[in-house]
Amino acid sequence: MTLTQWFIFFLLIQVIHGLSTWKLYSKAGRQAWEAFVPVYNAIVLMQIINRPKWWTILLFVPIINLIMFPVLWVETCRSFGENTYLDTALAVLSCGLYVGYLNYTQDLTHIKDRSIEPKSSSGEWTSSILFAIVAATLVHTYFMQPFVIPTSSLEKSLLKGDFLLVSKFHYGARLPMTAIAAPMVHDTLPKFNVPSYLKKPQIPYLRIPGFQKIKRNDIVVFNWPADTLFNMYKQADKKYEKPIDKKTNYVKRCVGIAGDSLEIRDGYVFIDGKQTQLPDRAKIQFYYTVISKKHLSSAYLKEEIGTTEYNRFYKVNKIAAQRYEKLRGFKPFPNDSTSYLIELPGDLNTNNDFRATDRYSINMSQEEQEKLSKNTSVVSITRNIQPKGEKDSRPTFPHHENNTWNGDNYGPIYIPEAGKTVELNREILPLYKAIITEYEGNKLNTDGNDIYINGKLATTYTFKQDYYWMMGDNRQNSLDARYWGYVPFDHVVGKPVFVWMSISGVELGFGNFKNWVFNTERIFTTVGGSGKPVSYLPYFLVVIALWQGFKFYRKKKKANEE
Repeated sequence: MTLTQWFIFFLLIQVIHGLSTWKLYSKAGRQAWEAFVPVYNAIVLMQIINRPKWWTILLFVPIINLIMFPVLWVETCRSFGENTYLDTALAVLSCGLYVGYLNYTQDLTHIKDRSIEPKSSSGEWTSSILFAIVAATLVHTYFMQPFVIPTSSLEKSLLKGDFLLVSKFHYGARLPMTAIAAPMVHDTLPKFNVPSYLKKPQIPYLRIPGFQKIKRNDIVVFNWPADTLFNMYKQADKKYEKPIDKKTNYVKRCVGIAGDSLEIRDGYVFIDGKQTQLPDRAKIQFYYTVISKKHLSSAYLKEEIGTTEYNRFYKVNKIAAQRYEKLRGFKPFPNDSTSYLIELPGDLNTNNDFRATDRYSINMSQEEQEKLSKNTSVVSITRNIQPKGEKDSRPTFPHHENNTWNGDNYGPIYIPEAGKTVELNREILPLYKAIITEYEGNKLNTDGNDIYINGKLATTYTFKQDYYWMMGDNRQNSLDARYWGYVPFDHVVGKPVFVWMSISGVELGFGNFKNWVFNTERIFTTVGGSGKPVSYLPYFLVVIALWQGFKFYRKKKKANEE
């Protein structure tokens, strides 16, 4: 819906409200016309139901208002003596139409200065829970959102199993675009396995101004532009279209900002021809082929070297390979026509079919590679880089048949900036096609070498918003912009600022909690900054202890005074 359509809808709601309540306003000692005046009618209603005027603000906050409307319907009924369980149910289930029924059919008396204190313990619990939901939704939507790292694409900087607090106000909080959605859940209702929202109506994109812009090498949470999954953990049977704010949340490092010219050479990012320098906490990782005279155990690689992602190569004879068809990755064994070479994760109990070789594929940072090279049993370490011009097995953006870029050698490309104009031709069009059509809402057609945008011949295009290039530090184990393209600014969610909990193995689910390992050194650490992360947990516990002590002192002092 456009802003004009929303304005008309808003006025329609005001008319419906006025027609449903004008008699009730009169019985409460107000003027009937006050029920029809937008915003003012809400302020007057708060006085009628004996609730604070600032509640009016909550009626205009997306998502929060979905909680507040049923509350007002029920409170209006109770302010005129209709406070049975049936009245409450009818008010909610009829979406407020029951108030209109009372307005025209019942001769009601307004209860002035009605007590708003709950009359039962269940009522008190309901009020407390409702207040908690409103407060939590407000914080979650406009200030801070919790987020869990599900993959190892930013390994070393952010670990799989880190629980983050993501700031919405650094880059500016984006107002919800999906008007009807369950509070504090993303795209799917837990346990029910159904969408948590309605696709329509949609609120036009609006963002509260932030106090900083996205900087190069910032870690950013955003909605994955290419999302077609049912949810993050389930592939849809078909392409699943989602509103922008309900697309899967991703977290990557912004290696290129709007206006940059970006190229990837042998896995390293170059901006305007210069190699980027990452923060000291960022550790770029690549896969290395390692030849060793002795077995390298998982425990050694994890505890001594610091890596957890590695495969070992096994020799499998052709006859045995036929019995292991479900295993993929068989390659002819060098200089041996009777065997295959297969790469498998971790340590495998070898048997007559599988024979361990002296070859490994290990995902490491440069520091870890240097540490491993000091092992006297290691014969050689070679970084695995796909040569320039060789197509990737996983198609790279922009998925054009003539595209020969790969994850290690990519570009150069221009990252679009709002207000900047580029020339258009059939060769360059694939880079910007999604921007023109999906992200900026234009109609695009081609006729031979001619390009038409919204029915007009176009030789240039001017971008309407900024775009960013997001990548993982785990360079060869990251599904990032190299494979699906630019991230529009309207997809940006926020900036991770704090790790409040870290549990290795949490991705295995609650059924495997015995395998969870709490990374205590990462709890209450900052995402940004330099040097080794420092935990602020002890300081937090001291503050809590002092607060509890202060509360105990006040309570005891008050008891003594009485």
